[in-house]
Amino acid sequence: MILEELLEKLESIKIDNTFLYFITRVLKPDVKKTSKVMDKFVFKVYQIDVNDEIREHLYSLTQEQLGYLIKKKTELHEYDVITDDTEQLFTYSMTNKAMSFADVVNSQLKSRPPKIKNLEEIIVEEELWAYCVGFHNKGNDWIYTFRKILSGKVAVDEKDGNKRNALQKTIRTIFNSNSKKLELIEGETVNLDKQVDCIFYEDTFYIAKKTQFEQIVGLEEEFKQQASEVIEELEATGMIEGLEIMAKQIESNPAIHKKLVRLSKIGNYKDLDAKTIKTMQKVCKLHGDKLKVKNGKLFIEDEGDIDLALKMLADYYKRGEVSGKAYGTFAGKQLTTTE
Repeated sequence: MILEELLEKLESIKIDNTFLYFITRVLKPDVKKTSKVMDKFVFKVYQIDVNDEIREHLYSLTQEQLGYLIKKKTELHEYDVITDDTEQLFTYSMTNKAMSFADVVNSQLKSRPPKIKNLEEIIVEEELWAYCVGFHNKGNDWIYTFRKILSGKVAVDEKDGNKRNALQKTIRTIFNSNSKKLELIEGETVNLDKQVDCIFYEDTFYIAKKTQFEQIVGLEEEFKQQASEVIEELEATGMIEGLEIMAKQIESNPAIHKKLVRLSKIGNYKDLDAKTIKTMQKVCKLHGDKLKVKNGKLFIEDEGDIDLALKMLADYYKRGEVSGKAYGTFAGKQLTTTE
């Protein structure tokens, strides 16, 4: 299994060959409104020097995380927008992926990223987005881990209130176990968590934290834009009333984004007609639900109607061919049958 292979490879790498990188994100100049979200940003990689103590911490942390995933006997599954089990390890190939973040793993990390001399100067203009730990074996053989950085875990000294991210409302302290005193921390600080969101090796991400991975590479924001596009396609069918209520949910309810993206992958709504809607009503009645229909069209009257309408459009109810039992899930992969 790939996890055992990665752990064995990591344990053969010297701790001195552990490197820490910060990844920033900045909006491209003169971006068009029609541009895809994943193409609106530039990601930049910077190397930062660390002492032996931090290097050993990052090395042992990755060992622990890999060991934990192996102990759990985590199954590998190809990444999908919606899945039933979040306790899986997902794979996501970056081969031929046309997204801004691809430049990070395909180019910038493989070259020699510039070293950070002053963190404050960078984050005034750029958003500190994630950090990456690289483990170099030999030649071009690298293992990389990634962790999303939350804005609340970055702090710089208060010098100029007009600088973005520079104004701190709190004082930063640490308890010194030698002096037994709480002491003031001066300079920039970044919290390095004891977790790994994903691992990158040989053009493939191995994803432990699905949501954080989607944030790091920009999929989360892409889902939001795609969700708006799907609603436009639903409107074009002329078979659904009240879509403006669903459209409002895109701004306040991120959970709806993936469901709408899932619809676009299934594509059932493209053949939506009155006959199909009648079938939907029968299915809902069978499961104790009542689908609102008006003049032969799906009718969304309030926010409570949205979930049921999406379930019907996504073929939510499924039946096991062997047991005959009924299941409800937005996930699932369409299969082809052989006679």
